[in-house]
Amino acid sequence: MTANGGAATLLVVDDDEAIRFGVGTYFRNHGYTVHEASDCVGAELAFRKSHPHLVIADYELPDGTALDLLPRIRRLDEQVPVVLLTGHGSVDLAVQAIKEGAEHFLTKPVAMSALELVVERALENRRNRQQQLARQVVRANSPLRRAPRPFVGASRAVRELEEKARHVLGVDRPIWLSGETGSGKGVLARWLHENGPRAAETLVELNCAGLPRELVESELFGHEKGAFTGAVAVKTGLLEVAHRGTLLLDEIGDMELSLQPKLLKVLEDKQFRRIGEVRDRPVDAQLIAATHRDLTQLVRENKFRADLYFRISTIHLTIPPLRQRLEDIPHIARDILERLVADLGCPTVELTSDAITALQEYSWPGNIRELRNVLERAVILRRTTTTLTAQDLVFERIDLKPRVSDPGLNLSLAEVERQHIEKVLKLEDGNVGRAAKRLGISRSTLYERLKVHENSLTDGGPWA
Repeated sequence: MTANGGAATLLVVDDDEAIRFGVGTYFRNHGYTVHEASDCVGAELAFRKSHPHLVIADYELPDGTALDLLPRIRRLDEQVPVVLLTGHGSVDLAVQAIKEGAEHFLTKPVAMSALELVVERALENRRNRQQQLARQVVRANSPLRRAPRPFVGASRAVRELEEKARHVLGVDRPIWLSGETGSGKGVLARWLHENGPRAAETLVELNCAGLPRELVESELFGHEKGAFTGAVAVKTGLLEVAHRGTLLLDEIGDMELSLQPKLLKVLEDKQFRRIGEVRDRPVDAQLIAATHRDLTQLVRENKFRADLYFRISTIHLTIPPLRQRLEDIPHIARDILERLVADLGCPTVELTSDAITALQEYSWPGNIRELRNVLERAVILRRTTTTLTAQDLVFERIDLKPRVSDPGLNLSLAEVERQHIEKVLKLEDGNVGRAAKRLGISRSTLYERLKVHENSLTDGGPWA
């Protein structure tokens, strides 16, 4: 039995080799990964290397006591529970140990089954604390009673996406999700978390767009009291909240360049510092990075670091836009309607054939998010209680693609030619021979074109 949906890792600290062997063997046989240490120094080294979920430590150690070890462990990771064992227990010692941060204080000898129960409860309590903290700092989940599904439909594009997504489940590497605005990157990220080995832990989300650099850094890393003006209290960062779980960085393409090397260090070293702090904190979180922007183009424009790009782009999932999966639209629309009527508490609504046709003929620049908005508006303002027709559907018809402003598009072909000839002549200091050679035409042809353009300016000729 494990606490995080995978093999929980334990660190057993005892100077008695027989006890380490007995405890380690028991928990390994029950699916745990176990590391061992015989003293305080060795325990700290093993902790840094293995990042355990829980520590089982003897009170008396060759180079100190568990009360000496506890603060060192707490400095490395405040969330890891510690279970203390001792052959000479007392009420005062137990109270002191709990005050110092121990989760439990047990007197030897202890039955292995009882110790396992204590370990399981301690791991469960830690997970509950993480989830409670996540609810305090992360935005609320979707108000819909049933979460959206990322693979609705039967198109080849969505089936290939599902196949790739299932293939990378459990791979402990950063995952890069790309797709247009509203295509469902956040939905896919939640599915990856909920179906992966960290499902029992927290999913923490941060949108890197729309927040100034200082706020993104503070939200991500946290800060110490007095770290900067306005830091009136200690703030726990989302990296700490996501420890053992999943961190979704939405719109990572908009992350400030100055923050990107700090994120890269977290991915490489699995540790970070709060703003204003001098010590490193461990972090073990699955990173999912999502963006609608072309990261390769941003790298070429020096707006995104190449080293960070290569670190997060090993596993790349691309979500197809809705206009490329028209056959899926009826299925997606019905799925959205099912959740909408449950949320609004209204009777089931069906789409008529003309409504489905209208949905499939629209280009959907806002993708599934826009589809949901259109259907929600239609459900609220529908003409009948049980159906939606094409007349109930109102499309925004907003072009989300950036428009390129080019004054040259307003020029005639003759004017473009005249201006180009003038530029080449100026470049060659008025030398017609060299200008003709640069233009790839003969000297006589260039004289002819110059004469035509001169006439067009004086008498409104054919090049006017």
